[in-house]
Amino acid sequence: MGSSHWLTAVAHSRNHGLIMNTNQRTLTTAEKLDWLRLSRSENVGPITFFRLLEHYGSAAAALRALPDLARRGGRGKPIIVASITAVQQEMADLEALGGRLVAHGEPDYPAPLAVLEDAPPLLSVLGHLAVLSRPVVAIVGARNASLTGRKLARKIASDLGRAGIVVASGLARGIDAAAHEGALTTGTIAVNAGGVDIVYPPENGGLYQSIITNGAVISEIPLREHPQARHFPRRNRIVSGVSLGVVVVEAAARSGSLITARLAAEQGRELFAVPGSPLDPRSEGPHKLLREGATLVEGADDVIRELEQMLRRPLSEPRGLPFVYAAPAMGDTLADETRLEAARATIIEALGVTPVTVDEIIRECQLSPSVVSQILLELELAGRANRHSGNQVSLAM
Repeated sequence: MGSSHWLTAVAHSRNHGLIMNTNQRTLTTAEKLDWLRLSRSENVGPITFFRLLEHYGSAAAALRALPDLARRGGRGKPIIVASITAVQQEMADLEALGGRLVAHGEPDYPAPLAVLEDAPPLLSVLGHLAVLSRPVVAIVGARNASLTGRKLARKIASDLGRAGIVVASGLARGIDAAAHEGALTTGTIAVNAGGVDIVYPPENGGLYQSIITNGAVISEIPLREHPQARHFPRRNRIVSGVSLGVVVVEAAARSGSLITARLAAEQGRELFAVPGSPLDPRSEGPHKLLREGATLVEGADDVIRELEQMLRRPLSEPRGLPFVYAAPAMGDTLADETRLEAARATIIEALGVTPVTVDEIIRECQLSPSVVSQILLELELAGRANRHSGNQVSLAM
């Protein structure tokens, strides 16, 4: 299939509103600083961030509410709220590197990522913003990849690039690096597990610089923060989240690449796998995915053919833009303290270490959605509850 045919399919999908949110605007500098403060504050993950915006209508109002919410949730010491000085410095440092912050709902924010419940509120970007608005396919795989695996990844990435598709990966050794190399001249996105200014692994320093020149390096992690074990699953959800599909080339039965594949499936993305020798342990991951229904890939045409079919089906609609949420009426959410105290006890008793949906809590506890929403925010900010994708919540351990 020629690139013009592929790009026509992409344009058709966008014209029908399947991967583009037309209700967009750019945040003011003051709004973006408030967003950054809120996202960098203690116990405020992406899902909690958007719940706060929905509840209070703006990041500024949510910041004012944080201390009281955490106290109500049972926190003994004050919650740490990011300072305006710290976030001003972070934004200035990013701009000094030639980068910028892109907020969820802004025109440059990747549209497929925006539909996710746990989408990053803000992305730091070094390089070319234009690649974030083009169709993307992720290629991931083993760090200890074979020569054949790296060659295949490089060739598939190169051919996808010639068809007008940007290739995303995680800048790791092996398959990730080969995928980036194959797409350097046509556009590639590296998702960092640390800040965008951190090169990891260090041996990919030259590749990192080439990606900034020809594509983009993105991250939700603050500048100067080095990758930690807990960052990699978060990084992987962005790799799959910016993409229409994920191609796995060589992966052991237990590997980060299969975590990315699982996240892609949960996000409704297409899964592709390149088969290998049954004698090679690095083929176990792709073969497992193929048995579970992934599309077999021998070349880029297999990916393009499947994605063209997918683009005829709607993706999830992007969430309503958080910065235009209307704050609920005070009487709807701020019930009297006696009633709230009883509701807190009921919800805490109902929660356990196994995540349950918010709908289950509302139904089983026989409480109004507004009361449950408020109490869960309090418990999250107090560090007593964890929010999970799929609108699920569990007790913090």
